[in-house]
Amino acid sequence: MIDIKKLANNANLIQEMRENIAARGVEADVDETLLAYEKMLTSQRELEVMRAASNQNAKNTKNVSQENRPQIISKGKELKRKIAKLVEEETTLKDIFEKAALKLPNWMSPDVSIGNDDEDNKIIRRFSSPTKFDFEPKDHLELGKSLDLLDFESGAKVAGSKFYFLKNEAVLLQHAIKSYAFRKAIEKGFTPLHTPDVARNSVMEGIGFAPRGNESNTYTLEGEDLSLVATSEIAVGGMHSNDVFDIEDLPLLYVAESHCFRREAGTAGRASKGLYRVHQFEKIELFAFSTPSQSEKVLENIRALEEEIYQDLGLPYQLVLNCSGDLGNPAYKKYDIEAWMPGKDENGGYGEVTSASNCLSYQSRRLNVRYKNPETGRNEHVHTLNGTAVALSRTPVAIMENYQTKEGGIRIPEVLVPYTGFEEIKPRQSKKYKLKLSSPR
Repeated sequence: MIDIKKLANNANLIQEMRENIAARGVEADVDETLLAYEKMLTSQRELEVMRAASNQNAKNTKNVSQENRPQIISKGKELKRKIAKLVEEETTLKDIFEKAALKLPNWMSPDVSIGNDDEDNKIIRRFSSPTKFDFEPKDHLELGKSLDLLDFESGAKVAGSKFYFLKNEAVLLQHAIKSYAFRKAIEKGFTPLHTPDVARNSVMEGIGFAPRGNESNTYTLEGEDLSLVATSEIAVGGMHSNDVFDIEDLPLLYVAESHCFRREAGTAGRASKGLYRVHQFEKIELFAFSTPSQSEKVLENIRALEEEIYQDLGLPYQLVLNCSGDLGNPAYKKYDIEAWMPGKDENGGYGEVTSASNCLSYQSRRLNVRYKNPETGRNEHVHTLNGTAVALSRTPVAIMENYQTKEGGIRIPEVLVPYTGFEEIKPRQSKKYKLKLSSPR
């Protein structure tokens, strides 16, 4: 949530928000929100006046004569009736305002370009060239089937379409990627976490996910005020709701693992096949709480760590700065890393594997996360930032497709070999294949 009071008192900011909403293509109405805000404030002022009158009337009963006492008591009852009605009206108006305000997007960084979707994102730089083969490469689904690594048929039998089983070396590869990413982040000062897989709907809304309505991408738990998390960003942000940090504790850096659950409705097609877009996956998320003066540097540090991870993995990628239409509501500024995936389209293509966002105080206002500012002597809202260390569905896709061999196997990136215990996933010689590991290093 943005600072509504500051917005309401600045005509230039109101116009800027109108343009911001149009540029992002989100469903929000700043004028409707401000009208609801003014109605709520008017109701609150009327309520304060009525309560003051009620308090004064109560005091008058102590000094009034017995003859006038019934009149004062009657007036008190009438004031209480009016107060009860005003409280009900104020509650309704506050709810209307908050629902409208929650739809308003964050402010947008000046260097963000105007565009509709990821096709309009600005390419900052590329690392390595797309992988070339002297044979006809397979996509990860073909590799997963021939090497007995992926089983979507059984996943659908158990849970429905877009669910899957990992098998054999793919399980160990996923664990290796996780262990490697945690080590890299811990070396940079991030505290490791494993988060709950559910969160209260108020926390979901505070981070910027909508757990209800047609726009929801989350799974809600029937009969509970809970939803399955779509990213550990939700749980880590909620972890410090209503907390006040000392400035010496900031920036506070976390690297968190969680399962992620997303409906992903309406995303069928070749570009979303297989592991690229599924309903459940694991992700290692980077999350930071910082002072406003620190957040720009923290964002660049998160972005640099993400790039370092994918460079170490030897995966070709491009770094993009997201355009306005690909920011979502919470982000002020957002980078994506898109890894080269030979099987993504007919001739290969880049696919998003990480993001890194600065959300300023948009989330912390909603979750009431603050820090003690020694310069002002007040508790002020922190800035929150998030980024993906590795998504454990798409990163294996990129590894499988880029590291495949002519013989039909998959080499393991050198940095992961100490974690996997093997250097290559070799072609199967028989249907009775059993996984064997070398001795731990």
